[in-house]
Amino acid sequence: MRVEALTGTIGAELFDVHLGAVAEDDDLLAEVRRLLLQYRVIFFRDQDITRAEHVAFARRFGELEDHPVVGSHPDHPGLVQIYKTPESPPERNENSWHTDATWRDVPPMGCVLRCVECPPVGGDTMWVDMVEAYRQLPEDIKAKIEPLRARHGIEASFGAAMPIEKRLALKEKYPDAEHPVVRTHPETGEKILFVNGSFTTHFVNYNTPANVRFGLDKAPGSTQLLSYLVSQANIPEYQVRFRWRKNSVAFWDNRSTQHYAVMDYPPCHRKMERAAIVGDRPF
Repeated sequence: MRVEALTGTIGAELFDVHLGAVAEDDDLLAEVRRLLLQYRVIFFRDQDITRAEHVAFARRFGELEDHPVVGSHPDHPGLVQIYKTPESPPERNENSWHTDATWRDVPPMGCVLRCVECPPVGGDTMWVDMVEAYRQLPEDIKAKIEPLRARHGIEASFGAAMPIEKRLALKEKYPDAEHPVVRTHPETGEKILFVNGSFTTHFVNYNTPANVRFGLDKAPGSTQLLSYLVSQANIPEYQVRFRWRKNSVAFWDNRSTQHYAVMDYPPCHRKMERAAIVGDRPF
């Protein structure tokens, strides 16, 4: 297996390896896990694998989870079908920086995404290294956010365009989650900036004497700080961009990255299938 780094910060392409074989080889699997932790997102080309092989590979890293809004393949629970057609409504969730499902108490550990069909040009996906984003923060900001916790919700993203009854039912079934603003990677011990513009709504413990002199300070102080933290995903030095081809696969560590599906290809078809792997509670 040959490894080629794609940037100085994040992303690598792996050659001469078949994911069906990796699922059956403990040594290969351990090497893929090591590379995932090192590069945050790893890419494979020409993976002409079956859905069963896709699921089998992802399951070597943990159980799979369904998505409450986007449906799974009927024969493969946990294999979410993200299919876009020229008739699809404008997207409001994929084409923004986000970490998958932080509205869950236990967000996914990682995701394995395979391209079934893609436009001749456009439809790339970008990833950003949130370990590096945290590492490069000014020291006074690091000290300020270390104790902070934030709410993450599904209601204002996937639920926003729903009728009010359906939106409220979605929130009741999936109530807001609370996570540390700086989480610790459970395998590497690295610190990660763990807020995103799609699902993070507000800090829950900002209103303290250390941060707020008068009530008037609370809203602008916390909102401006959250906006600043969310904006760190926009820095190109922390990013990698991947151009899809049929049977290309991306496997990313959802704990330490955000991603963005670039919606620059209509009117075309873009068909992707994703297996999300159950993770652990952020700490």
